[in-house]
Amino acid sequence: MGMLSLPGFLSCGRKKNFSLTIEKDAHSSNSDENKDRGNWSTKADYLLSMVGYAVGLGNVWRFPYLAYQNGGGAFLIPYTVMLALAGLPLFFMECSLGQFASLGPVSIWKILPLFQGVGITMVIISTFVTVYYNVIIAYALYYLFASFQTVLPWSDCFSWADEFCSKTRIVNDCNTTLNGEIIHANYSFVISNNLTCINGTINYKPVQFPTEQYWNKVALQRSSGLDETGRIVWYLALCLLLSWIIVAAALYKGIKSSGKVVYFTALFPYVILLILLVRGATLEGALDGIEFYIGRQSNITKLMEAEVWKDAATQIFYSLSTGWGGLVALSSYNKFYNNCYSDAIVVCVTNCLTSVFAGFAIFSVLGHMAFVSERPVSEVVDSGFELAFVAYPEALSQLPVSPLWSFLFFFMLLLLGLDSQFASIETLTTTIHDINPMTLKKFRVPITLGLCAVLFLLGLICVTQAGIYWVNLIDHFCAGWGILISAVLEIIGIVYIYGGNRFIEDIEMMIGKKTFSFWLWWRICWFFITPVLLVAILIWSLATFAEPTYGSVLYPTWGTAVGWCMIIFCVIWIPIVAIVKIYKAEGNLFQRVVSCCRPSASWGPYLEHHRGERYSHMVDSKKKRDHDVPTVFASIY
Repeated sequence: MGMLSLPGFLSCGRKKNFSLTIEKDAHSSNSDENKDRGNWSTKADYLLSMVGYAVGLGNVWRFPYLAYQNGGGAFLIPYTVMLALAGLPLFFMECSLGQFASLGPVSIWKILPLFQGVGITMVIISTFVTVYYNVIIAYALYYLFASFQTVLPWSDCFSWADEFCSKTRIVNDCNTTLNGEIIHANYSFVISNNLTCINGTINYKPVQFPTEQYWNKVALQRSSGLDETGRIVWYLALCLLLSWIIVAAALYKGIKSSGKVVYFTALFPYVILLILLVRGATLEGALDGIEFYIGRQSNITKLMEAEVWKDAATQIFYSLSTGWGGLVALSSYNKFYNNCYSDAIVVCVTNCLTSVFAGFAIFSVLGHMAFVSERPVSEVVDSGFELAFVAYPEALSQLPVSPLWSFLFFFMLLLLGLDSQFASIETLTTTIHDINPMTLKKFRVPITLGLCAVLFLLGLICVTQAGIYWVNLIDHFCAGWGILISAVLEIIGIVYIYGGNRFIEDIEMMIGKKTFSFWLWWRICWFFITPVLLVAILIWSLATFAEPTYGSVLYPTWGTAVGWCMIIFCVIWIPIVAIVKIYKAEGNLFQRVVSCCRPSASWGPYLEHHRGERYSHMVDSKKKRDHDVPTVFASIY
């Protein structure tokens, strides 16, 4: 319980800190060095929050499939190389940036006012993603609750199924031998005449497995396309509401509460993964699945294909959550002298090892499913929604005590999703909080609750019968090359305009002076390799960009137009803010551009005693309001 502060004229000398407020800021405590914004209670809170943010659903449902598709164990070579060349350098840069200035992803661009639109773009894209990401968490919640049954509802073709539903493949026709001649016949004719199909000539009927029909007909109640919105699926809406209540409850005190929740949400998925791996490894056919994933099926010649390296770089980039603003936001609550260098390495390595570890748990069970259904592993493996809500549930339904394994799997998906969502919402609240930390810190609870309520309402369209099409549309446009544009401009702006060597000196103020050889690798990456790789990925993404589809369902023209409007709305702030900054500056055009490429007067360490001689000239934004820091919703000065 807080204390009520006494008016200034009633305080006496050193007794001023003795106050009886009821309204004590939940985001800061007496042990914090930054009283305005607060700090992480412990280093473990920060590290687990970062691991939870970086380790998400993609580690479970995307990486194993990419590894299988791109040469198995051989894929680990480009994956590791891209971690060292692109992922880790950008991750370290963003962590250092947020910690140095103790500012969120928009306010941090005091470092380079011309590029402040990059921060706004990051925040808007994160907003779009949080809307649909919690819908995926709602899917996991629905399947979690559905697992509390003796017989899993997707384990067989029940009353909701149609004539195309079948647990096994149904033979349609094949070649057979009749009176010494090879003929092509329907399977019913082959059976009635006691004939045998010739191997390799069997054609199967287009059937759907129970898990696929349950996902489309029951869970989603999926309509025919984006044109047919249909009604709100009430149980998905309730699950969405519950997921937002969980997020709001975990974040109502900001990092002080979420930093404790992640001890469970970040660590327990590893326990579940281990349980699933141990169980999967004891099943028949598990070895076949693992060999398809990373064993003898590995194809080293795949490394000669550019697509493999592109997939490795893209997976690293998105898996580490760089370019979203979340790393800057979470690191901004670190104490100034925290060793952000070691933190970056620990989190990045943990994230990548988790991806590899998850693949063993996934493919061991899929291998068993292939064995039971007498299909090759290549026919049962999948990624994304199809892996999480179709292929893997089908595999789990074939195990003894299947409800238990189903519960564990979807509980793991729930926790993985919540961790990432916590950080995304913290990014948004940090951006709002940075408008005026002294004033808005008192309103952190209503801001968090209000933001969650608004995002819940925006997400309702994603739980209609056409909801999955909206989820896929937002993901297709907003979670793609918009983030790549932000990341490219971020590293170019900091290294080439602000100055890479200058930025290194800023980092050394936090972690201590380092040798030239220590920084040699980081200079090579920041100045050349990482920007080139990011630009290459961006160009490749734009060149291979395709119209959105969901399975075989095409999107209407207006739906694609909405997608383009969303991404344009995200990135258009980059030129708009730059133009406004230049227009508001003084002098001729060249002088204006130059002045906007210099850090603002209030750029530097947040607290005065951390500034030293290098930033002794810095204008304290707490004493003099800095007008170079608009937010997404504020006017641009």
